[in-house]
Amino acid sequence: MDLLINGRPTPLPDDRIDPAMPLLWVLRDVLHLTGTKYGCGIGACGACTVQLAGEAVRSCLLPLAAVQGRDVRTIESLGSPDAPHPLQRAWVLHQVPQCGYCQSGMLMAAAALLAHQPKPSDADIEAAITNLCRCGTYPRIREAIKSAAVVMRGPAPARPGRPATQVGALASAPMNAQSDAPAAG
Repeated sequence: MDLLINGRPTPLPDDRIDPAMPLLWVLRDVLHLTGTKYGCGIGACGACTVQLAGEAVRSCLLPLAAVQGRDVRTIESLGSPDAPHPLQRAWVLHQVPQCGYCQSGMLMAAAALLAHQPKPSDADIEAAITNLCRCGTYPRIREAIKSAAVVMRGPAPARPGRPATQVGALASAPMNAQSDAPAAG
């Protein structure tokens, strides 16, 4: 079976892998891409969210046979330590992670949202981000998505007599930046 994982052709030995196996277990146990998390196993929590052809999907319910030849993106493809994705920068700037377990799924769902809706409203975010966060950082998640959206859209064009607007500190904020905002408790 041939897969396309994070933009790379990834052959799997047909005799070793059951095509009914959930994609989550192939990613974690066979391909050792452990950024995608197991949460509930019933598609409710979203910890296992990946992108399939640009759409956020729950990998714990998706049989391997359903992804053959389709583009699967995991959290490992979202950014790198040297070049983090704007969402990853926003997550740090807005201090989104608490325990962190749901974060890879949240980020993948948010990235899919912003790919389709570059200027999401609160209603768009609530409709697209159905992942559960036991730590309750939903207000921070919403603000981080909005901040990343601004950066991803780039500076607003200059109007006659007015300079182009800047996208703010998020575009250049180091990943280890600390905020003056109090930590949630």
